[in-house]
Amino acid sequence: MRTSRVSRDTARLVAATRTRPLTRSVTSPSSRSSGNLNIPVTQNTLRESDTVAIHQGTSQSDSELSSVPDSDSEGDTIMAPSKKRKRGQTAAVAVKQETKEITIAAIALPKKEAAARKARRTPAKRIKTADGTVKMEPPPNWEEIYALTREMRNENVAPVDTMGCESLADRNATPRDQRFQTLVALMLSSQTKDTVTSVAIKGMQDNMPGGFSLESVLALEPPALNAFINKVGFHNLKTKYIKQTAEILRDQWNSDIPDTIQGLTSLPGVGPKMAYLCLSAAWGRTEGIGVDVHVHRITNLWGWHKTKQPEETRAALQSWLPKEKWHDINNLLVGFGQTICLPVGRRCGDCKLADRGLCPSAVVAKTTKIKQEQAVTKEEGIDSKKTIRSRKTVIADGPEIKAEDVESVPDIEDIMDQTPKRSSRKSTQAEL
Repeated sequence: MRTSRVSRDTARLVAATRTRPLTRSVTSPSSRSSGNLNIPVTQNTLRESDTVAIHQGTSQSDSELSSVPDSDSEGDTIMAPSKKRKRGQTAAVAVKQETKEITIAAIALPKKEAAARKARRTPAKRIKTADGTVKMEPPPNWEEIYALTREMRNENVAPVDTMGCESLADRNATPRDQRFQTLVALMLSSQTKDTVTSVAIKGMQDNMPGGFSLESVLALEPPALNAFINKVGFHNLKTKYIKQTAEILRDQWNSDIPDTIQGLTSLPGVGPKMAYLCLSAAWGRTEGIGVDVHVHRITNLWGWHKTKQPEETRAALQSWLPKEKWHDINNLLVGFGQTICLPVGRRCGDCKLADRGLCPSAVVAKTTKIKQEQAVTKEEGIDSKKTIRSRKTVIADGPEIKAEDVESVPDIEDIMDQTPKRSSRKSTQAEL
């Protein structure tokens, strides 16, 4: 009846392992004395949730099985013994370890960069006061955002600082001619880089017969005028608008530019943005904010409002922004958009707003998670670990702003209303 007793002992061992987990393999005292039953021991303590399958041979014996001690940790389970194996064969112990996840960004990123991921869009709000009036509450931290942006602008010279429309007029010309040159420069700047506009204005100042003035433009034939500005965007249409504007100024405005928003916007090709900028630069009067594509785009990225058109942005800003900043904000954000907050490829790593967690649209660093799985082989009582698979996954954290998140607004104003739309790539290049 020896075989039956071994079967009973095996069944008793299986029942014991099913009811309570075992973290260490042990050899019972009675087995040591008899030398008949040995359970191989894995040297390293296995981690939680590991599953061990041990293939072992059991010699036939008349000895009694000793009781199995309680485990002092959880997670390891010894499976039932398999059939007898030949001496010299290697027993494989397969260990599926818990997946290791190493979050590099959580270790390497400073706290202030991690805070950038938590920035939220908090636009200006309408608040009804006790007396029944409605006032606009500015976005929180707007003063800190404005001050940091000004600090970055002072550290980086932008094209608008040296070639902006406000600085292109010839200071040796008469005040009337300076105002006219400023107006023409603004008309040429639509959908055109400042570098191209400044070259065109300089060429007109140096080479136009009789100098760059209203009378000289009236005397030029359209092909000759077009030759001066053929490098700017929509030069054919702008040639027609400049000639029409010159005739209107001669006939209706005493050969000078209008000094009101209504008068300026009545000119061909002049919209509200040009009118407010021209009134401020030419006449020294700030009656509104000149909102171009940079002002519209960046203020929406900051979450100050959610607008689709420049006029909506202008009304939203003027409802709460102090009037002393109306003239400055255009130059501030145009230069900021040319140097750091570019239309394509924003340099959030160089932006102090992203560094301090003030910009909700900042693109933060990437988090890399490394996942590994290992196997343990057992050969004649010696354990060895070998990595059998390594997989790397790159995950981008934080809000990723796409081009469609902020609608691209044409910067040509009235001109774009009468011409076919160009491709988005050309529009983007013109913003730079």
